Amino acid sequence: MTPSLNRRQMLVGTGAVACAVLAGDRRLAAAPPKAVVHETKVISWEPELYHGWPTVARRKSGELLLAYSGGREGHICPFGRVELMRSHDEGKTWGWPRVVLDTEIDDRDSGVLETAKGTLLVTTFTSLYYETLLAAAEKIPAGKPGAWPADRLQRWQAAHNRVSEAQRKALSGVWMLRSTDGGLNWSGPYDAHVTSPHGPFQLSDGRLLYAGNDWQRNRLAVYQSSDDGQSWQHLADIAPRPGDGLGSYYELHGVEAAPDRLVVQIRNEDKNDTNETLQTESSDGGKTWTVPHRIGVWGIPSHLLKLRDGRLLMTYGYRRPPFGNQARISSDQGRTWSEPIIVSGDGVEGDLGYPSSVQLSDGSLLSVWYETMKGSPRAVLRQAHWSLAGT
Repeated sequence: MTPSLNRRQMLVGTGAVACAVLAGDRRLAAAPPKAVVHETKVISWEPELYHGWPTVARRKSGELLLAYSGGREGHICPFGRVELMRSHDEGKTWGWPRVVLDTEIDDRDSGVLETAKGTLLVTTFTSLYYETLLAAAEKIPAGKPGAWPADRLQRWQAAHNRVSEAQRKALSGVWMLRSTDGGLNWSGPYDAHVTSPHGPFQLSDGRLLYAGNDWQRNRLAVYQSSDDGQSWQHLADIAPRPGDGLGSYYELHGVEAAPDRLVVQIRNEDKNDTNETLQTESSDGGKTWTVPHRIGVWGIPSHLLKLRDGRLLMTYGYRRPPFGNQARISSDQGRTWSEPIIVSGDGVEGDLGYPSSVQLSDGSLLSVWYETMKGSPRAVLRQAHWSLAGT
C-alpha cells in the first residue's frame, strides 16, 4: 500500500540481512538454500483492471484456488470486489474469475483456505477510505490543476451514491464467506471479527485460528473456531512491545510449526523499525503469546507455509531495490530464518507484494502476488514457479 495510508484508516473509512535480531540477541542467519525460479508470468485475465492482495491455496484434490480483489480502478477506489480463480494444472493455466462478493463499497484483501473438512473459507474487509479521495476531488473545479476528468468523477459519484450513508457504514467491516460444496455456492458474508490479508490457518487438533486486527475493539486479537469456521470466539490478545502502539501492527499471518508451537508474523510500522516483520509464538495452543520481536527481516507483509519436510517458508513483499518478493526458510520451527531468496526482483516501484505460496505435487513452489509493472496501466496478478534444492 502507499506510504501515506494504513489499513486502519482504510477500514474505518472515515538486500540481504547478515544477522537476525531476536529478543535482543544477535543470531547468525543461515545461508539461503539454493533455489531456482523456473518461470514468472502475469496471470490476470483483465490486465486493464487493477488487481490486488491475493492469496493462493492448494486443495487436497490438487486444485489451486486464488482469491483477490479485482474489478478495480486503482489502489483505492469504490469498485473493488472479491474474485476467485481456479487452476486444475498446478498454476500452468487459470480459469476465468468468478465474483464471490461485490458490495456497494470497496471490497479489498482476500484470503482463502480449505479446512481439514474440505470447507472453503474466503476472508476480506470492506472500506470507505475512497470517500476521502472523492471528497477532495469534488472540491477541485473543472480545468484546474489536479481536477479529475469528468467521466471519472461521475463514475465514482455514481458508485458512491448507489446506497445511503447509513447503508455504506453498515457495509464497512471484516467479513468471511463459507462454502461446503467446493465453491459452487457461498454463504453470505458474516463477521470475521479480525482482518488480515491471508486469513485464518488450520491446526492439527481441528481448530482454526485467525490472528489479525480487531478494529472494533482496538486490539490485536486471535480468534478460534471449533466448528469448521461457522462461528468464532475470542481466544487471546497479542500485546505490543513496550513503547509500541497497536496502530503500528497489522496484516498478520500464522502457521502451526508443531502441535506445541504456533508462529504468527506481523507487519510492523513502528517508527523505530518500520517495515520489519515481527514475530510472536505460542506454546499453549494460542492462549498466550510472546512479546513480538524482530527476526532480522525487512519486508512486509508475510505469508507462512509449512513444507512437507517440516521446514517453514515465509514469503513477503520487498518494497525497495530490488523491488519484488523474497522468501526465507526456517529449519527450526521459526526460531531462526535463512538469508533471503529472491523470488522476483525486477519490480519498478513499491506497489507490489502480498505474496502467498503453495507447495505443488512435485515439491516445487508456486508464489502469487500483485504488482504494478512497467507498461501496465494498472496492477496485475503475477506468479513464480520455483524450487528449493532438496524438495
